[in-house]
Amino acid sequence: MPELRVGDRQWSVTAGTNLLDALNQNGVPVPYSCRAGSCHACLVQCVQGLPSDSRPDALSAEQRQQGWRLACQCQVVEDLQVHTFDPQQDGRPAEVAAADWLSPNVLRLRLTALRPLRYRAGQHLVLWAGNVARPYSLASLPEEDRFLEFHLDCRQSGEFCDAARQLNIGDPIRLGELRGGALQYDPDWHDRPLWLMAAGTGLGPLFGVLREALRQDHRGAIRVIHLAHDTNEHYLAKPLQALAASRPNLTVEFWTPAELPAALTQLRLVSRQTLALVCGAPDSVDVFARRLYLAGLPRNQLMADVFLSRG
Repeated sequence: MPELRVGDRQWSVTAGTNLLDALNQNGVPVPYSCRAGSCHACLVQCVQGLPSDSRPDALSAEQRQQGWRLACQCQVVEDLQVHTFDPQQDGRPAEVAAADWLSPNVLRLRLTALRPLRYRAGQHLVLWAGNVARPYSLASLPEEDRFLEFHLDCRQSGEFCDAARQLNIGDPIRLGELRGGALQYDPDWHDRPLWLMAAGTGLGPLFGVLREALRQDHRGAIRVIHLAHDTNEHYLAKPLQALAASRPNLTVEFWTPAELPAALTQLRLVSRQTLALVCGAPDSVDVFARRLYLAGLPRNQLMADVFLSRG
């Protein structure tokens, strides 16, 4: 049986055991969210030996050369020594600039990075509150905002959301890995119709993408659709309406589940050149995507980012 070592601890592991499970079940806490290789919260560094990796494409060549792997996607097949991500040593320092409620269930968290961080609107960043980590999409715009903004869905209790509720201005927080994500604005889209369709806090990264499109003076029609649990949860209604009032090519729509079937039926593409960016929980993304395909949107013109709930 292979031996797994972390720090001064060592134990035997059945060959083929998932690395994330082998660590967490033996008292080495490694955070995770999606278990699909998307969130990157379970990043570990292999110091000696290598696991079998089912998602070698999930990390950059440089990260892999340094031994970093996503524990959820790896199986222990030989003796392995692992360094787990230490937010105090490996993370970037930041502090809370603001924490306020945009709706009864959406907490807006604004952070100030104590070292410069280069990012694009719509990217993901792993946040560490103590020993609890979760990946969140950036809702801020690097060229305009002096803070990093995140929209947290706190409808259900969870370790990170519970910790975030207690944060105060000036509290320290650590930043983990910054990664791509499917949602970003491409300047080559300048004249094409652009649909931004979000469910819940999936609106956060799309709000950043929208502002980037407007900053680059996008000339095509832009349609923003936000699906929320009820009218109180259209948490960016006012800023979106203000943007629409000043931009003749921008329209915004606010849907609830009761209105969804009829609203979907009315969706019509005005152009085969339309691009659609979709973000939210898996069920909502699937509903939006299926309707867009039925409306004639080519599959390569839809970009989707799925939020998996694990507060």
